[in-house]
Amino acid sequence: MSRIAERLGFYTAHHRDRRNVATHFVGIPMIMVAIAGLSAPVSFGPVSAAMILAAAALAFYLHVSPMAATVMLPVVAIVLAAGHALASLPSAGWPGWSLGLFVIGWIFQAIGHVFEGRKPAFFDDLRGLLDGPLFLMAEIGFALGLAPGLKREIDEIARSI
Repeated sequence: MSRIAERLGFYTAHHRDRRNVATHFVGIPMIMVAIAGLSAPVSFGPVSAAMILAAAALAFYLHVSPMAATVMLPVVAIVLAAGHALASLPSAGWPGWSLGLFVIGWIFQAIGHVFEGRKPAFFDDLRGLLDGPLFLMAEIGFALGLAPGLKREIDEIARSI
């Protein structure tokens, strides 16, 4: 079993209801941009905390699989750019927008898990917080007919959990 199938199989087991998946397509990007926006103003010389978090996330995805890192690289870059754009707002604006996105994003997540009737994956494994964005990208790929073998492997793992 590949690491990517193992990670996404675990996550998929917690996300079978299509309404839950739909709320995650809204909530997860909001949370990602919010975290980048909140951490971007903290810097260590020319490197922001958002950049460090982005590098750590990409290292996790590389550990999961080179394919995961390749797929997630542009996503992480876009989120990082959005977070830095948020942080460039006037000092009265960026924390409010970032915190608002964070809270609303988690509300979407909570609503989704009410539909699902199951707790979020990260309650069992904190890596689930990083699996979520990868899950969304995998769902897009599967909807486009990509990687059918991986999808079968993930579904088999999810059914066994």
